Amino acid sequence: MTLAITRTDLTAEDLRRAARSSKDAAQARRCLAIASVLDGSTRTAAAENAGMQRQTLRDWVHRYNADGVAGLLDRSRPARPGLLSAAQRAEFDTIVETGPDVAVDGVVRWRRIDLKRVIEARFGVVMAERTVGDLLRARGFRHVSVRPRHPNGDEAAQEAFKRPFAAQATQVIPEDARTKPVEIWFQDEARIGQKGTLAYVWARRGTRPRAVQDTRYTSAYLFGAVCPQRGVGAGLVMPRADTEGLNAHLAEIARSVMPGAHAVLVLDGAGWHTSSALVVPGNISLLMLPPYAPELNPVEMIWQYLRRNKLAHRLYDTYDAIVEACCKAWNWLIATPDTITAIASRTWANVSA
Repeated sequence: MTLAITRTDLTAEDLRRAARSSKDAAQARRCLAIASVLDGSTRTAAAENAGMQRQTLRDWVHRYNADGVAGLLDRSRPARPGLLSAAQRAEFDTIVETGPDVAVDGVVRWRRIDLKRVIEARFGVVMAERTVGDLLRARGFRHVSVRPRHPNGDEAAQEAFKRPFAAQATQVIPEDARTKPVEIWFQDEARIGQKGTLAYVWARRGTRPRAVQDTRYTSAYLFGAVCPQRGVGAGLVMPRADTEGLNAHLAEIARSVMPGAHAVLVLDGAGWHTSSALVVPGNISLLMLPPYAPELNPVEMIWQYLRRNKLAHRLYDTYDAIVEACCKAWNWLIATPDTITAIASRTWANVSA
């Protein structure tokens, strides 16, 4: 028995307009099928043109009669009850984020099979490994590489550095410069050379592609500094990381600071950063990071970005080739201010807090 189209508020042309404006392809097809019927086409022909069975079209006509165009959207199915309760899922999150204890769990990183065992022991719930993977993704976890942490790093000192950052930044600025606009800059050096690095690549599952990596040791040092707020940077390539190189870099940064502004330059406590022979320009004040805290310096992420995209898998026959590659990579970064801002911005690094 054919179900009549009882709605009269929309014409065939109205349904076609709805199909054109819909962002849901399935809804658009259903609108066009019903419009075709209103124009006099047979139900069979309208269904075939829309890629569905005649009975399926009848079901959608029923939904259209009841709810109009909105009824032609797929309805979400009731969610399958979770195997873990809300409290258990929260505890699972803590287990994943805390990581395993090698003395207790026998592993240094969680695998799905390890978490399967933990879930069974802790909650009495048996899951397949694949289900554990689905749970991890649903809880917002992804399989990512970790950042290195120095064994002597003091997390309390790092938090203490971030919390009163505005006060510390203001303290290092000379009295006569505190009324000027303040820019926060970060500085670091990276060794780039023949002993190169490897990066992630797309490859077939189960394979491990090969990439070139030199065994020679000629290198240069890329001095880099960025101001995330403005999306700008200043870089130099030097043969050595020393006071002479840093003095040249400070002069380059000073030329990049906005006229009339004062820069607070955040950097680590390397020996050449604290040398008595350092010449600090008048529009720059230095603010030292806590010891063993490279994770507080976003330029470390800049280096990772440049290595992965421009400097990995390279062979350099000469020192000049290394310098040229460093310059091209840095200029490529500087040409995309939004990238600098996205990588280097830190919510705690401002002087208005």
